[in-house]
Amino acid sequence: MNSSFYYLDDIDKKILNILQQDSRIPFSRLAKMLNLSEATIYVRIKRLKENGVIKGFYTEIDFDRIGLSVVAFILIKADPKKYDNILKQLVEMKEIYEIYDVTGEYYAVLKVRVPTREDLAKVLDKIGNMDGVTSTYTMLVLRVIKDKKELDL
Repeated sequence: MNSSFYYLDDIDKKILNILQQDSRIPFSRLAKMLNLSEATIYVRIKRLKENGVIKGFYTEIDFDRIGLSVVAFILIKADPKKYDNILKQLVEMKEIYEIYDVTGEYYAVLKVRVPTREDLAKVLDKIGNMDGVTSTYTMLVLRVIKDKKELDL
C-alpha cells in the first residue's frame, strides 16, 4: 500500500461528509449527530488534519457576485529549458487560480478569473510575452455545467 494513502473508516467518512456541507459546525453538534463524544470528534478531525486529508476550512465565494465573471482556460507551450521559470512567474499572477502541469502537446493548463474580456487580453499579453512561452491557446468559458466541490464518501 502507498504510504501517502490514508484509510478512511466509516466514521471518518461521515465526519467529512458533514464538514463538506458546513465546515463551521460545532464539534458538540457533530458529536450529537454521530452519537459520539466531542473528544472523539476533536481527535478524529485533528488526525485527519495531521495526515493531510483535511487541508483547510474555506469559505466558498461566488466569483460572479464579486465581479470575476470572465473565466478562461489557457494552455501553454514553452521552451523546456525555461519552463520552471515560467511556472514561477505564473504562480505569482493573481488572475491565475489554478495551474496544472500536464502531458501532451501543451505543458500547462491555467484557470484564469478576471472582471472583463479586456482584462483577459492583458493577462494573455503578459503570458505571451514571458521569456520561453512559445504559444498559448485560450478557451473562454461560456457557462458552467458542473462545478462539484464535495467528494462523495
